[in-house]
Amino acid sequence: MPPSTDRPRAQKVPLRPGDRIFSGASTGAGVLILVVLAGVAAFLIVEAWPSLTAPAEDIPGGEGVAVYVWPLLFGTLISAIFALLIASPLAVAIALFVTYYSPRRIAQVLGYLIDLLAAVPSIIYGLWGFTVLAPLTVEPANWLSENLGFIPLFAGPPSATGRTMLVAIIVLAVMILPIITAVVREAFRQTPRLHEEASLALGATRWEMIRMAALPFGRSSIVGASMLGLGRALGETMAVAIVLSVSGGVTFNLISSANPSTIAANIALQFPESSGIAVNTLIASGLVLFAITLAVNMAARAVINRRKEFSGAN
Repeated sequence: MPPSTDRPRAQKVPLRPGDRIFSGASTGAGVLILVVLAGVAAFLIVEAWPSLTAPAEDIPGGEGVAVYVWPLLFGTLISAIFALLIASPLAVAIALFVTYYSPRRIAQVLGYLIDLLAAVPSIIYGLWGFTVLAPLTVEPANWLSENLGFIPLFAGPPSATGRTMLVAIIVLAVMILPIITAVVREAFRQTPRLHEEASLALGATRWEMIRMAALPFGRSSIVGASMLGLGRALGETMAVAIVLSVSGGVTFNLISSANPSTIAANIALQFPESSGIAVNTLIASGLVLFAITLAVNMAARAVINRRKEFSGAN
């Protein structure tokens, strides 16, 4: 008789009560996140709708919701993007130093300090920027205006108090720096040891090993950490509200006293004294911030998924 080709059917192993509970709890937590997210979106849309349909003269400023939100949106984007441009390269450099160059004891101390900076409340950063950093930037701002005034970012006239968009950007960069550094540092630590040793065995220098092994492996983590820091900068409230001297308008000038506010800071400053349609207008600006944050997270996820196949993780 020819041998039978039928394979025995795999028996389904019954789940234990603990496995069922854990599976149900995990599924429920994932569904709960989606429900909460949908609830927040529905609340913002419902509360913002009266301001979206109201006549332009009833909106604060008398020019409509779009004109009211645009300077706030511009201030939010310019402060967050410039802060990210400052913080991301520094975070990657610090993570590389702590992981590959620093002695072990110094690396441990630096790691603790980075984690501690991530836990500092935002109001402390705001007070530091207002009392210490703002006065220190007055003279450099004058120099930038005199020597680099042809660049729109430093056109001037410089602020006499130092409470400028430049100071707000620096404060935001310092705030998001430990978050990005901590994530990137952990990613570099997960670089396969075999990849590093193989690069060094082939005659690569330490920097060449980092460039060929560590950076490709951690590229998706760098992108994800940067987007995490960008989300923090977009939603920062108290630090910007304390540091920035707001006068409205849209300008790329970072050192003058004419500064656009951010959406989050404007809501925090205006909400206690607002009523009626003004509250709906503030919620409409919050809806815009919610949409931007959601779009940033979705874009980061798309970039990470596209980079996975090129990452050393595979």
